[in-house]
This record gives sequence, structure tokens and C-alpha cells, in this order.
Amino acid sequence: LLKLEKTAADNANRAKSDFLADMSHEIRTPINAVLGMNEMILNKSDDEQILDYATSIKSAGKTLLSIINNILDFSKIEDGKMNLVPVEFDTTELITGLINSISERAKAKQLDLIVDVDETIPTKLFGDDVRISQVIMNLLTNAVKYTKEGEVRLTFRNAGRIGNDVNLFVEVKDT
Repeated sequence: LLKLEKTAADNANRAKSDFLADMSHEIRTPINAVLGMNEMILNKSDDEQILDYATSIKSAGKTLLSIINNILDFSKIEDGKMNLVPVEFDTTELITGLINSISERAKAKQLDLIVDVDETIPTKLFGDDVRISQVIMNLLTNAVKYTKEGEVRLTFRNAGRIGNDVNLFVEVKDT
């Protein structure tokens, strides 16, 4: 009986993971289409207000895509299939996306969001920007969620180079 229950639980768990993976893939397609069309607006428009709106859409879309990727990653972790995908990414975009994603939550709780970025960090880095953003965003979200008053500080430092590699120090600190 115990073996049957374990098999049923494993099957239910596998079905849940498959469902989450399938839904994540299905949701990513329209989000990517929206982001693609928005990129065309960013490339074609000269209107500053429209560009501001489109930049906000890009940031929110990337955040939404990141949430969907988290769900997909959860399924991959359960299946033991998690892989890092290193790409060249823009550090300013990564940091701006994090700030845009958390600033309203901090403001709603009347917390100061302080961002301290070392100017010696290269503008382009090579790594898994999605995973880097995920980890930092989780830290920021928790900091805002559990801080009653004061500030949340996000710090990026160039912690030194070894050849072409840059050691990036990131800290989230709250009161």
C-alpha cells in the first residue's frame, strides 16, 4: 500500500512538473512576441514619451518572462535538468531592470531604495543574466518584504579581475 501511494505521489508530482513546463512554454511565446514588437517601437520611435513607455514595457516584460522562467526552472530543478546559459549582457540594463522591478514596492512601503554601482564594472559582461537577475531579485524582494522602515541598499562592486574574468560583488542590505 505504501509503495502504491509513493508511486501515485511521484506520478502526481511528475504531472505537475510537466504541466508547469508546458504552460511556461506556452506563455513565453506571446510574451516574446510582445517584447519583439516593443523592440521595434524602441528602434523606430523618436517620441521621448513613447520611448519611456516602451522602455517600461520592456522592463515589465522581461520581469514577467523572468517569473515564467522561474516556473520553468522549478520544473527543470525537479527533473535534474537545470543548465546555466551564459550570454553577453549589458550590465546597465540588468541593473535598471532590477531597480524598475523593485522600486514601486519599496516606495509603497516608504522605504528608501539606494543603489550603489561601482563605475569600474564593465558595461558588458558574459554570464547567465537571467539567473543573476533571479538571485538578486529574490534578495531584493525579501529585503523589501521584511523591512518595516528605513532602506534597502543594492550594491554592485568590481571585486577584481583575473585575466578576462571579472569578479562581481553584489550585496543587498536592509535596515
